[in-house]
Amino acid sequence: MLASDKNGTLLTSIENKIATVQFGHPASNSFPRILLDRLTNELTYLSSNEDVSIIVLKSEGTSTFCAGASFDELLAVSTLEEGTRFFSGFANLINAMRSCKKIIIGRIQGKAVGGGVGIIAACDYALANLESSIKLSELAIGIGPFVIEPAVSRKIGKTAMSEMTLAAHEWKTATWALQKGLYSKVLETKEELDLEVDVFSKKLAGYNPEALSETKKIFWEGTAHWDKLLKERAAISGRLVLSDFTKNALIQ
Repeated sequence: MLASDKNGTLLTSIENKIATVQFGHPASNSFPRILLDRLTNELTYLSSNEDVSIIVLKSEGTSTFCAGASFDELLAVSTLEEGTRFFSGFANLINAMRSCKKIIIGRIQGKAVGGGVGIIAACDYALANLESSIKLSELAIGIGPFVIEPAVSRKIGKTAMSEMTLAAHEWKTATWALQKGLYSKVLETKEELDLEVDVFSKKLAGYNPEALSETKKIFWEGTAHWDKLLKERAAISGRLVLSDFTKNALIQ
């Protein structure tokens, strides 16, 4: 399925029990709300598709995996309801990834910021290359990584999460992310990354689908309350994005 317009693109292909889902946006693969909803709906559909055992999640281009939330849409937010609704898009996506019955492999080919880091953390297994640095810049624009925090902390722990959050100006290297557990493996080049994604996804696709599904449930034990928690966190971000601090930071 392909969806393409000013709000970004979403392309899904299925081959040999592997669904490859690619998202893209001209603004460094950032996410307007409509693209968040499309990806959420696609993962929900694939979760129940019996022709799929494994999902590979990737983005367009070579330099940036995901720049997080769309700054244009953040600037356009004028009410608490609008802000909460926008950040609920990331909440819904992370919850869809968490509850998806299929193992999700992230193919991380470049930098990730903010919500992009949350998407990586919500993958069950993330493969990256050396260019895949990460940053949580939310505090620098007057908000915080509230919605994605549970997913990121689950992978790297509260201490590393705190370090990333407070050093909002600082890029963390792919090696750092590997050491903290966000990445499962880091390859030197994009070519090596693509080969590893191909080999690993095919290996998993050969396993018992029911066993994979039951294993994923174990991975995500204790997160059922996220349906409520992430929506509450979205309301916090939705309120803070209305501040003069954030509005000024976004236009600089």
